Amino acid sequence: MRVPLSWLREYVDLPATETGRDVQAKLISAGLEVETVEHLGADLKGPLVVGQVLTIEELEGFKKPIRFCTVDVGQANGTGEPQEIVCGARNFAVGDKVVVVLPGATLPGGFSISARKTYGKTSHGMICSGDELGMGDDGTHGIIVLPPETEVGKDAIELLELVDEVLDIAVTANRGDCLSIRGVARETAIAYRLPLRDPALIDVPAPNAFGYPVQVSDPVGCDRFTARTVTDLSPEARSPIWLRRRLQKVGMRPISLAVDVTNYVMMELGQPLHAYDRSLVQGTIGVRRAAEGEKIATLDGVTRTLHAEDLVITDERGPIGLAGVMGGADTEIADHEADAGTTAVVIEAAHFDAVSVARTARRHKLSSEASRRFERGVDPQAAAAAAQRTVDLLVLLAGGTAEAGVTEVVAPSAPHTVTTPADHPDKVAGVAYGRETVVRRLQEIGCHVHGQDELVVAVPSWRPDLVEANDLAEEVIRLEGYENLPSTLPKPPSGRGLTHRQRLHRRVGRALAGAGYVEAPNYPFIGEQVFDQLSLTADDPARRVVKLVNPLNDEEPALRTTLLPGLLAALRRNDGRGSHDLALFETGLVFLPREERPAAVRLPVDRRPTEAEIAALDAALPEQPRHVAVVLAGAREQAGWWGKGRPADWADAVEAARTVAREAGAELIVRGGQYGPWHPGRCAELAVVVDGDERVVGHAGELHPRVLKALGLPARTSAMELDLDVLERVGEDTPQAPSISSFPVATQDVALVVDRYVPHADVEAALREGAGELLENIRLFDVYENAEQLGEGRKSLAYALRFRAGDRTLTVDEASAARDAAVALAGERTGAVLRG
Repeated sequence: MRVPLSWLREYVDLPATETGRDVQAKLISAGLEVETVEHLGADLKGPLVVGQVLTIEELEGFKKPIRFCTVDVGQANGTGEPQEIVCGARNFAVGDKVVVVLPGATLPGGFSISARKTYGKTSHGMICSGDELGMGDDGTHGIIVLPPETEVGKDAIELLELVDEVLDIAVTANRGDCLSIRGVARETAIAYRLPLRDPALIDVPAPNAFGYPVQVSDPVGCDRFTARTVTDLSPEARSPIWLRRRLQKVGMRPISLAVDVTNYVMMELGQPLHAYDRSLVQGTIGVRRAAEGEKIATLDGVTRTLHAEDLVITDERGPIGLAGVMGGADTEIADHEADAGTTAVVIEAAHFDAVSVARTARRHKLSSEASRRFERGVDPQAAAAAAQRTVDLLVLLAGGTAEAGVTEVVAPSAPHTVTTPADHPDKVAGVAYGRETVVRRLQEIGCHVHGQDELVVAVPSWRPDLVEANDLAEEVIRLEGYENLPSTLPKPPSGRGLTHRQRLHRRVGRALAGAGYVEAPNYPFIGEQVFDQLSLTADDPARRVVKLVNPLNDEEPALRTTLLPGLLAALRRNDGRGSHDLALFETGLVFLPREERPAAVRLPVDRRPTEAEIAALDAALPEQPRHVAVVLAGAREQAGWWGKGRPADWADAVEAARTVAREAGAELIVRGGQYGPWHPGRCAELAVVVDGDERVVGHAGELHPRVLKALGLPARTSAMELDLDVLERVGEDTPQAPSISSFPVATQDVALVVDRYVPHADVEAALREGAGELLENIRLFDVYENAEQLGEGRKSLAYALRFRAGDRTLTVDEASAARDAAVALAGERTGAVLRG
């Protein structure tokens, strides 16, 4: 919610010395989140004046239309002579009043104005558009044309209210009252302990039988409907400058007088309104639920098929508006043209059910300023005042006539009351406020309070979020100041530490961070189209997803089965912002649907669920194993005086997997593989032994170029993903300290020739088993292929074997015997032969 300080001052007599920053500090202390204070016109310097166009000469021979104008600016230029200005805009004519900036002035953005020669003429200033003055969009996208009665030479900075401060407030879902100048003014008045001039406190005529006919068929969806009629509107009437400027400052675009007035009153009082062209409304206005399949063309030009739960406004033809969301095109206010403009309107000020409006807006993907307010709570008592305020402005600005008829349909309701002990805020806050302070603070927000030790509090109509005693306690605490609450450190119970699973996750995170990776947690939501981008086969288990009934984003309605989409999106986003050397990691849950997919039970709210009900709910939840994944792109080691550096590649992704396995105490089997998004020639399959059987727990390597293109990723991007829960299961919980022997090591190198398709992991496993207990370490240090020397389809794998005994120095014969046993077993299992 954008709140201009000048508008706020109309309802609260703030000290003249108070700035937007001062008001921001007060409101933040009171619990409102004021994100920024925008200083409009902070770098604007005149002269900026009103001028009248005297002549226009069209300049020929240029690529775009150029006009040489003379403009009367009165005595603002010091001579009284017409000002010569070159301008390329086409939306003004001779005799129009425009805004002129003269040499010596400075426009927003530090743009200095001086006389300069252009298009063969000397231009002494500029004729300004709204964008050039920082006013925002006025719908014309051209030069500002002022009303004919505007005085020539008048200071345009003051006329257009170009200098102001605007508070940008992030309004939480429970504070719908602060989506209005009225609500923020009330909070400001309380913060400064000043009186509030409530704009809703105006004289409103009583309802009578002469108003426009209205029939509400669903009083639950619409408990209040006020209708007023204004006739004899001037079709030529335009919104005055002050009205357009206030709408621009709060972030709205001026459209037409009738629409601008309804928007202005909505921003002022928080009550959404709608104006219907009376000549286009046929018969009684009704409020009902839509019939399934009914259609309506809304003001955004889209024809929508309605749902049976949608609340609609109707006339005798059918729906003419989505209640609380958007009006229909059939009764739209016509534009300003004198021969076709709207001359009579019906004003609607109603109160609609918040849940109904929210569901309709979400169902049709149609969020509006009106729905945003109804969803968060609108003051039902303000409808009549808002309608009257709209009528008064239309009469004043468009020369209209207010008809005597007043329609008001109201469903009976009692004020909401809350009973609370007077000392309840004291107990919640741990501070002795006292009854007088509690009563005073509740009265300041509009509550009526009765009682002594037990308070009966009548909640004001504009605060539907106050429903229980704790809500009232929160109001007292925030107004007394959260900063005044005592700080008490919690005392954690002794004897409870992290679980083994938690310790492992932290160790893995620290290890990857130590290896140069940056943690990048992502939302667990994905769209199913990403599986095609990752080149997963149609029968891949990762394609079986859990879909959300009410997703936050319709483009991502499913829960992730892999961490890669989120991490790769983060990598792409950072690469697009100039960070090209990236190494990211994430540990998080993935969601795998169960084979039987049982339906979740709906738990009762009037009692504690039974163990069986809780067990049934747990059984319906998807499996949620924790995975770890990394993605890399760009340089892995930076170039510098120390060396040339090197790019990240598939080996780094494999090493990240080994790092994770070491932290888990698991023995990871790494061999060539092929899966989904990875390049078939640069993909490692990662496996562990679970209960005597090998189980694939992930993959690592370089991503396929086709995947990189589909996802918009940098070239040679690599990735790794592992099932961390399986590693935890097979890992050794107790860290093993390395043993240090005082006896020397015996090193034996062997080069084995095997078929090209034989995995290195199989050869290494056979060597390790055949060498026996004397083998301390084995390392592959060379892979060689040469058809002439080795034969077609053959490769040579060279290993360094390190032997050591813990109790003696090995002899050459012992080391050689162990090596020969290793080679023999490798030959038996893999067909390996010593390279001659």
